[in-house]
Amino acid sequence: MIVRPKLNWFKMLFVWNGSVLKAVLLPLSVILAISLAVLWAHSSGGTSWLHLNPTPFSLIGVALAIFVSFRNNASYDRYWEARKLWGELLIRTRNLTRQAVGVLDHAPGDPDAQRLVALLCAFTYSLKHQLRSTDPTGVLHRLLPPGDVERVLARQYRPVHLLNEVSGLLAAWRRTGRLSDILFDGCQRQLDGLSAVVGGCERIASTPLPYAYNVLLHRTVYFFCALLPLGLVDSIGAATPVISVFIAYAFMALDAIASELENPFGEEPNDLPLTALAVNIERTLREMIGETVLPDAPLPDAFFRLR
Repeated sequence: MIVRPKLNWFKMLFVWNGSVLKAVLLPLSVILAISLAVLWAHSSGGTSWLHLNPTPFSLIGVALAIFVSFRNNASYDRYWEARKLWGELLIRTRNLTRQAVGVLDHAPGDPDAQRLVALLCAFTYSLKHQLRSTDPTGVLHRLLPPGDVERVLARQYRPVHLLNEVSGLLAAWRRTGRLSDILFDGCQRQLDGLSAVVGGCERIASTPLPYAYNVLLHRTVYFFCALLPLGLVDSIGAATPVISVFIAYAFMALDAIASELENPFGEEPNDLPLTALAVNIERTLREMIGETVLPDAPLPDAFFRLR
């Protein structure tokens, strides 16, 4: 995810990293070439067949803008819901740690508290890797004993398995009297909430927008932009390449942004920074049990990018 300080209006005109311009640069170049060819043919004369009435383009353009906006709204809803789910994950893990560990007479370095936090951190990182289809082996070895890592890696749904491990740990605390029945029930409600977060993230990741709808909108945008110079050349003449490319950029960029936001768990510049969110959760949980040596938070690089 790109995180930048607020820029003034002039610098915003030249922002490259984080914009979708590089994704649409090639098709924009094609539109520019078509526009120049149409302008040249129009200037040469004898090409009346190239002149199209601009009225249909106005009507189609308005309708197309509405449909492109609808797709962008649908994609942004998925992005924002994913962000709220990860915000809830932070809240639920904090609540669970506070309820389960806060009542224990523990000192910094208490193995029971460390075990709970390690499982919750492993759960968070496993969810991130599951959503991105990446390998969690390295981070699991950092957090858990080798035997636990083998059991986790043997599972298909690793975050769910880790939640079961947390539930088993809390049940053991309840049997030994370290957790009362009331606190145990409260912790179980937090685990239910974490399970709902996993389900919500899986729903977003496994259910993209209907493919046929994306294809139809994509084809319509590109076909409209390719024909646009034919409808403009008669009325604006030499300005046709500039106006055609500008209108094409608006439609194609919106289409590209919607494609990025449709899967908010990816590693595109505008996707959610899951690694930064996971590290933040680990830092706050370790701080809650009195640890002073915390994992380094991801810092923005030269392009202010947090993955």
